[in-house]
Amino acid sequence: MQKTYFIETYGCQMNVADSELVESILKREGYCATQNMHAADAIFINTCAIREHAEEKVHSRLGTFHKVKKERPEVIVGVLGCMAQNLKDELLENKPYIDIILGPDSYRSLSDVFSRKTKYNGNVVDTKLSRFEVYDDLFPSRKEGVNAWISIMRGCDKFCTFCIVPFTRGRERSRSVESIRQEASEAVANGFVEVTLLGQNVNSYRHEKRKFHHLLEEVASVSGLKRIRYISPHPQDVTDELLSVMAAYPVICNSIHLPLQAGSNRILKRMNRTYSKEHFIALADKIRAYLPGVGISTDIIVGFPGEQEADFRETLNVMDSVKFDSAFTFKYSPRPYTKAEQYSDQIPEVVKQERLQLVIDVQRKNTLLQNRKMIGKVEMILVEKDSKRAADQWAGRTDSNKWVIFDKCDAKIKDLVPVRIMDAKGISLHGELLETEEVLL
Repeated sequence: MQKTYFIETYGCQMNVADSELVESILKREGYCATQNMHAADAIFINTCAIREHAEEKVHSRLGTFHKVKKERPEVIVGVLGCMAQNLKDELLENKPYIDIILGPDSYRSLSDVFSRKTKYNGNVVDTKLSRFEVYDDLFPSRKEGVNAWISIMRGCDKFCTFCIVPFTRGRERSRSVESIRQEASEAVANGFVEVTLLGQNVNSYRHEKRKFHHLLEEVASVSGLKRIRYISPHPQDVTDELLSVMAAYPVICNSIHLPLQAGSNRILKRMNRTYSKEHFIALADKIRAYLPGVGISTDIIVGFPGEQEADFRETLNVMDSVKFDSAFTFKYSPRPYTKAEQYSDQIPEVVKQERLQLVIDVQRKNTLLQNRKMIGKVEMILVEKDSKRAADQWAGRTDSNKWVIFDKCDAKIKDLVPVRIMDAKGISLHGELLETEEVLL
């Protein structure tokens, strides 16, 4: 009988893309996917080490894997990704039932790993970081859907003091433009209508003197694509050339994720973010000048070591100045090997929670304010999924990355349809599908 695998993924979209890559390798090795973990011949967990909470979830899940291993000792248990890279010693010492530990640069060795496991007992560990591995010739195995995640580069050179990524994913290196364009074309051939380009600092992309805006132009020329998105950029690398390309190609979505992290120059310097709050606000103004109606989202960390009340208030002031359309908000979580972990002036958990709630409240207000500006406008919506609210409604996004709920009528998933925005409630918009001929790009 054909051998089967089961894989669970935790963390960011990069991990999702990596799991798809791993699945393509497993299928090439003769395995097929199963949703039944208890019957699989190999079970994997693709892990995240960016935040402490993600690690806790993975440790809890590994307890379940251990039970499966006790019931069926022959099953192969594998830990992949950032946690495997970061905590291999702890995993080897405290979780001896794990057979395979592979870091993010070691997936290509899966076939060799299975061969070694057949011949020998004991753990197989490969967590070497590479200056060159980008999996340029390996394309992921994707399930049917609307959006395809395409990893265009790996690693990070920014070394923010709170971030463990340079230690778990290594230094920056980029795939070739030709390989990325080919993957986008294959995604369209397989039924996907949107692609999202991924990188730890996606706009730091460099390959043979070609930069991120050159890559965007190439992908924009792929026939059959209805939308292109990208995450996550660094403010330092948002250039006029990038904004000009975005303005020139309607297929490139009119949205930018612009991580602020903090609004205090003192804290930004401590974070090694390489920009000031003044530069950030000016950049947001420039983006809106180049791209009218653009949606700007952000990341904000509260409770970074040494963050005083005045520093935190500056973050709230920047939020009110820029008025982000949405934000991902987090309490600072100390990560091993990072400089910020070594600071002695850590913030009490209760203070972090109070500040997080204030940030959430401010953003909720600003999101509603920005969304209400859309009422009465006609937006092109890509139909993505059933609404959670009602079976007879669709959920889709504007190109500025706002979710819209509307009656299904005769629209279908993957259609790009005109919807008049009628109301704004919470973080969602509600609209009315216009009775016009279906619009396609």
